[in-house]
Amino acid sequence: MKRQYFGTDGVRGPYGGPVLTDAFAERLGFAAGKFFLAQAPGHRRVFLGRDTRASGPALLGALARGLAAAGMEPTSLDVIPTPAVALAVARHQAGPGVMVTASHNPAEDNGIKFFLPGGLKLSDADEAAVEALLPSAPASVPALTLPQLDFGAEYRAAVSGLLSPGALTGWRLALDAAHGATVATGPAVLRGLGAEVTLLGGAPDGRNINAGIGSEHPEALVAEVRRGGYRLGIAHDGDGDRCVLCDETGALLDGDEILTILALHALRSGKLAARTLVVTQQSNLGVDAALAAAGGRVCRTPVGDRYVMERMRAEGATLGGESSGHVICSDVAVSGDGLVAALKVIAVMLATGRPLSVLRQQLRKFPQRSSALRVKEKIPLEKLSALSAVIGALEQELGAQGRGLVRYSGTEPKLRLLVEGPTDAVVDAALARLTAAARAGLEVL
Repeated sequence: MKRQYFGTDGVRGPYGGPVLTDAFAERLGFAAGKFFLAQAPGHRRVFLGRDTRASGPALLGALARGLAAAGMEPTSLDVIPTPAVALAVARHQAGPGVMVTASHNPAEDNGIKFFLPGGLKLSDADEAAVEALLPSAPASVPALTLPQLDFGAEYRAAVSGLLSPGALTGWRLALDAAHGATVATGPAVLRGLGAEVTLLGGAPDGRNINAGIGSEHPEALVAEVRRGGYRLGIAHDGDGDRCVLCDETGALLDGDEILTILALHALRSGKLAARTLVVTQQSNLGVDAALAAAGGRVCRTPVGDRYVMERMRAEGATLGGESSGHVICSDVAVSGDGLVAALKVIAVMLATGRPLSVLRQQLRKFPQRSSALRVKEKIPLEKLSALSAVIGALEQELGAQGRGLVRYSGTEPKLRLLVEGPTDAVVDAALARLTAAARAGLEVL
């Protein structure tokens, strides 16, 4: 079903823009509340969290008012990582959960993510059903005094249990919290396990979330680690569901490298459920080769961590994620959790005695290039004849030695292009051909 407001990961856009306003949030909260009550009439309590954006309190309050008007019982978790909202829903056997966040987007954006009872994200059909209820929302809803729940300590305790007490004694770590929702959780967990932590991006002011820092901008983290003495660096995005790492030399690891380290270690330990790793179309073909050589397999999904989770459940897998740094370890978390991913990698380091610079060598990536074009209009790809012709030609030329991937972003007005192939020269030439064809058919801003 076609959706007007929901994208790859919830509703997202500029706050105060054409869609994301307090009035729309009230209507969306009402529609979501009616949907949830129809699905599970006995689950009226709903948890709401937010990241550190200045627009967060107003949007959270508007959503809560709409949910309450629909018959739900909202409770605020205030500033907390997205995975903590999912965990709160699952642990407290409440109704649904809501997270107000635009993830890795800049501070002027915001967004809304919903979780079903149990902590899973909504399906495409669920989101379409919520949108269908928007016309039933009243023009205004009553004011609300919103109760609060401090779930931070419970989340920190749950995540800390992944390692033994004192396991990180003597470790120096650099942590970039992106001035976001992990400021009060990540440093506390790592220090509680004994680590000495240097914190970057730890002073949110409502306007600086993701601003030149965090998983999308890890340059400051890399520079800090390269000063020496750190076992690794960890960077999150604004809501804490992503993680990128850098090894002790300051070299960056993306989600593909993290997933490969975790999957291969689990395979060798006989603990990779269904001997399967689930990734998206964006992941490097080297991941498939590494898993196949170790006796495992890779399943691919469309881009979006909820699609990964859906496939994991279908395959009986417990490990999956995206090259962007979303990593889902469903044996311990019901959604992507950047801190869980980092602790899982640290657990492999502890078990093997190997530094991250050695563990990362298990993935040999195919040469890959990507780019993004900001476009005025998302014209259906099948209507772009020149681009379709180049895509078809590349499929024939690359065969099993590579691939081209062209898709629109689900959260931004961008066309994303990706090419993998046997050599850098082949990949560069292919990406140039795709880019030229895209520009011929689209108005690029």
